[in-house]
Amino acid sequence: MTERSARLAGKLGDTGRMLTRRTAAGPGAAVVLPPIHIRWAALLAVGAGVLGVLAFPRFGFWPLAFLSVGAFSLAVHGRRSRTGAWLGLLYGLAFFGPLLHWTGVYVGPVPWLLLALSQAAFLAGLGAALPLVQRLPAAPAWTASLWVLQEAVRDRLPFGGFPWGRLAFSQAQSPLRWFAALGGAPLVTFAVALAGAALFAAVPHAVAARWRPLAPATAVLIAVPVVGAVLAWPLAPAADRDATTSTVALIQGSVPELGLAFEERARQVLDNHIAQTAKLAAEIKAGTVERPSLVVWPEDASDVDPFQDAIAYRAIDAAVKAIDVPVLVGAILQGPGPHRRNAGILWSPTSGPGDTYVKRHPVPFGEYIPLRSLAEFVSSDAKLVSEDMVGGHGSGLVSGGPYPIGDVICFEIGYDGLVRSSVAAGARLVVVQTNNATFGHTAETYQQLAMSQLRAVENGRTVLQVATTGVSAVIGPDGGIRQRSAQLFSPAVIVARVPLRTATTPATRLGVLPEYLLAALALAALAYTIRPERRSARPAAAPDPEEVVRT
Repeated sequence: MTERSARLAGKLGDTGRMLTRRTAAGPGAAVVLPPIHIRWAALLAVGAGVLGVLAFPRFGFWPLAFLSVGAFSLAVHGRRSRTGAWLGLLYGLAFFGPLLHWTGVYVGPVPWLLLALSQAAFLAGLGAALPLVQRLPAAPAWTASLWVLQEAVRDRLPFGGFPWGRLAFSQAQSPLRWFAALGGAPLVTFAVALAGAALFAAVPHAVAARWRPLAPATAVLIAVPVVGAVLAWPLAPAADRDATTSTVALIQGSVPELGLAFEERARQVLDNHIAQTAKLAAEIKAGTVERPSLVVWPEDASDVDPFQDAIAYRAIDAAVKAIDVPVLVGAILQGPGPHRRNAGILWSPTSGPGDTYVKRHPVPFGEYIPLRSLAEFVSSDAKLVSEDMVGGHGSGLVSGGPYPIGDVICFEIGYDGLVRSSVAAGARLVVVQTNNATFGHTAETYQQLAMSQLRAVENGRTVLQVATTGVSAVIGPDGGIRQRSAQLFSPAVIVARVPLRTATTPATRLGVLPEYLLAALALAALAYTIRPERRSARPAAAPDPEEVVRT
């Protein structure tokens, strides 16, 4: 070893001794990591949030989700709950701010920042709770369950919740995605958070060993997804004796212009989808393309209500008759009263419009305005939503076509129960009708595509994501993208042969039970830490790291 290397090793050793202490004398004593200085903790919380963003599309470096959880765990380690809360708020703002930037592309920064702040508040709660459970034995498991609890609450509150940014949705390309087939997205989140918390737990041992080697942390980082893949591989779509295949077609008609103003040219958007359908019909007639059993249009393909506009009705009916197969038409319907409905209509070439799915979870502040007077005071763009949408009911199963279809519209893909209900009711194929035109060339469409990939694995179904402007894609039951449109804001037609499955995954059969169980474990851990006898026996707060360094 050179003299320079020896000096460096000595410095690292000194740092390790200053940053760690043992709870008892002798070899094998537990290694305890004091809290880092609050300024470094704040920077670490912000950095952890940025790492979380990089784990999601369009970046998609999914292992960084582990590092994000681990770094945040280190930042709040040893803190009082109130300090952990504001560190969690910093983490949440650093994460949700960039992740949700697309929400303000055409409506300005105020709605975007308010949404990011509201979501960061949930992570402030997580930051307050983590220091409590980190003192318990098997702390990584309690930490992971707290992440599930936080997401469960955020998915439901307020106004029906907002599921964007769940740890599970960063893992569409990860081996951990197979856990979705066992326990849904909550179990994937648990696995990701468990890996991150285990990385944090390895830090004091690595420091005490003079960082020589960093094998514990590296081993965990590598082993968790590998072991997860091995354990969960049997959950991959197995042979289904009742499975068949069928050809489907996705129509991406595009819009006349970017931004919100395209809705003022609704008939041209409809004409674009009719034109692409007519093009496909001509290719089928010429024998260059196989006739599909089903054609799917995206959300808002017809912003003109065909039941109130005779011209739109005749145009859609003619397009369906020309291609001579059922078409799932995305349309905006007027009523009841002054309201609107966001619908998917299964249109038959022989009998016309049939079974209709109405979006069950309209987007607050996007499709309807709660607290309207306050919302319009905050942003005049709230006035653009002049007619509130009302939600539909049922399981999401669309019948009357060549096979049962499960339909969800746009952001509904983020909600576990809305996708699962149609598969449990017998859907052999899941369709995601969406309109991403209002988000421009941002990461939103790719983040949504990752959700669709995870849903395919979770429910063991082919998922068709068909978007007005892209990305439109055919996703196999294994979560892999089989075909996709090449460009955003360009017309595209995708024709693919896909499997139609009937077997259900454990996640579909278990429903919400895994999430409830994991959330209950988190609540039990919190209840244990705040018992009166635990509070009286709780050790004094750790000394300030600067004092540790001076001594």
